[in-house]
Amino acid sequence: MNRKTLVLPAVIGLLAPVLAACGGSDSGSGSGGAIVVGTTDQFKVSSDDPAPLDPAATYDVGTWNILRQTVQTLMIQPRGEGDPVPEAAEKCGFTDTGNERYVCTLREGLKFADGDTITAADVKYSIDRALKINDPGGVVALLSTVDTVETKGDREIIFHLKTADATFPYKLTTPVAGIVNPDDYAADKLRGGFQVSGSGPYTLQAEEKDGKLVKAVFTKNPSYKGSLQVNNNKVELRPFDDAETMGDALDKGDIDLMTRAMSPDQIQALSTADGDVDLVEMSGLEIRYLAFNTDAPSVESKAVRQAMAQVINRSELVSKVYGTQAEPLYSLVPASLTGHSNAFFNTYGEPSVAKARALLTRANITTPVKLTLYYTTDHYGSATKKEFELLRRQLNDSGLFDVGIKGVPWSTFRPAEQEGEYEVYGMGWFPDFPDADNFLAPFLDKDNFLGSPYANSEIRNSLIPQSRREADRQSAVTSLTDIQDIVAEDVPVIPLWQGRQYLAVRDNVTGTAYALNSSSTLQLWELGRGVSG
Repeated sequence: MNRKTLVLPAVIGLLAPVLAACGGSDSGSGSGGAIVVGTTDQFKVSSDDPAPLDPAATYDVGTWNILRQTVQTLMIQPRGEGDPVPEAAEKCGFTDTGNERYVCTLREGLKFADGDTITAADVKYSIDRALKINDPGGVVALLSTVDTVETKGDREIIFHLKTADATFPYKLTTPVAGIVNPDDYAADKLRGGFQVSGSGPYTLQAEEKDGKLVKAVFTKNPSYKGSLQVNNNKVELRPFDDAETMGDALDKGDIDLMTRAMSPDQIQALSTADGDVDLVEMSGLEIRYLAFNTDAPSVESKAVRQAMAQVINRSELVSKVYGTQAEPLYSLVPASLTGHSNAFFNTYGEPSVAKARALLTRANITTPVKLTLYYTTDHYGSATKKEFELLRRQLNDSGLFDVGIKGVPWSTFRPAEQEGEYEVYGMGWFPDFPDADNFLAPFLDKDNFLGSPYANSEIRNSLIPQSRREADRQSAVTSLTDIQDIVAEDVPVIPLWQGRQYLAVRDNVTGTAYALNSSSTLQLWELGRGVSG
């Protein structure tokens, strides 16, 4: 069979029905043994991160992809995208016209995997716990609009919000809002190690060595009751140190499927080679950007950041490093989302050294400006180094900058970035949910994900709250566009590119069309054994 690329446009899911079924059924195929999935995501227990799988703390696409299989949420993103639908809940909705009171009713008969009954009190406990722990990693910001949580009987949960928040149903799909068992999770401290207990479609058995997860075994949860149809009995997730080793394992038949992060060279090779492996391509919402510590002396002047935005050539960056696997991005908000605007292109146009020099001259900045760009060596894929080498060349060739680059492992990079140790650093973002708010508030609001000192009162006090009042997201476009224009002017970040998503899968595995959603969520329950197209 020819090795082929299956291109799945975003609309594929909109044409398919949302599956609704009680979990725990015997549908699907598990007769072929565990489906083995490879990833380059790394999971480690360390002094800086002693609880990598606690929903109250973890805020990373890799760890969330473990939690989404095991910890159930009230709402979930539907198969094929669209507005959130009930999962652990039977129904949810705003009960006022101001989007400040949100009520959910639990499904009857919900149980944790160990057999304990789930009640509204457990949901309240889980939300209150995350708010109380207030982990510095920033995930609790997703619950920032929650004022109080009230229960009524065993099945009704009432969320009283501080301000209007039309995006709140999306936030209830994220692991920080996951339902945990009070018997296993203390109210005021994190649960260390790789143990997870919940009521999701799978239970987890973690195999570790020297504080590192070497295999995550997901076994179908017989107590699961929700909206998902589980099409297999067991899936194994195996982390690999790099994309090349993961690719070798796929070629040998040691794994059935590989996901993030494949290298650009691998993707190119897979798209043309013959064999029994298919390359599945789909649209995605992953973005990459440069972030600034706006208090750092080298970049505290807005003119320096503006000059960098004026010099960087996104088209060259994408074509020479990522090819057709990415496209230039001129805002934090991806091009496919309601509210996107090309704010940086509108402000700076094509790259221009002359315009950059004029910006620095007007601000009396002495050139060349000396600074270091930091990037992580083991979190966003092997092409990151090449990307930063090209950024360095672009900036230095202008004669306006004297730039060095430094690669740092993620386990060191992330805490250092949050502590403000880096003046300029490269980051990626995989959205918590597919709404423009989730590409703006996490970077610009109080207690933001980056720990950035940048604060704009109009954005925080007016524009973000205004946008959240609009249940019809088209009505929020004016506020969202104003935010993006301010970001382009102040440049606390520089958006670089928006990527596509890929899976490489052996022909006897089915369900890959829905194995990833636009937020890069692994939906392992979709996979089965059989003969693919």
